[in-house]
Amino acid sequence: MRARRLYYALDLKSDTAFITQYEAWHRPERIGPEIPAFLRAAGILELEIFRCGDRLVMVMEVTEDFSPSRYSELIKTNDRMLAWEELMWTFQKPLPFAAPGEKWVPMTRIFSFESALASWEPQS
Repeated sequence: MRARRLYYALDLKSDTAFITQYEAWHRPERIGPEIPAFLRAAGILELEIFRCGDRLVMVMEVTEDFSPSRYSELIKTNDRMLAWEELMWTFQKPLPFAAPGEKWVPMTRIFSFESALASWEPQS
């Protein structure tokens, strides 16, 4: 099964105590097994979140048939995920340009080292 990567951005509330709590909630022992199990069942193979100041970047490696809209619908059917999302939203704030109700905003790749190298390779 082929995988693909998706990238998203979101901001945290600019409060050091909130940011510390947000990071603490993301420790494996705090998340519990239900969240990773749900993510895997939804087609997420790997998920990483990076922080710089109050900006978050999430990298998801997903199955080829993963659908962000279907994932959003699946969350609505799972009480544990709904509770998790509600808790996380207490720490998060939308990006200034996010659509109403939009949390994680998809990012657009503007550069690929591999593509740049390939464009300079001699054509056979």
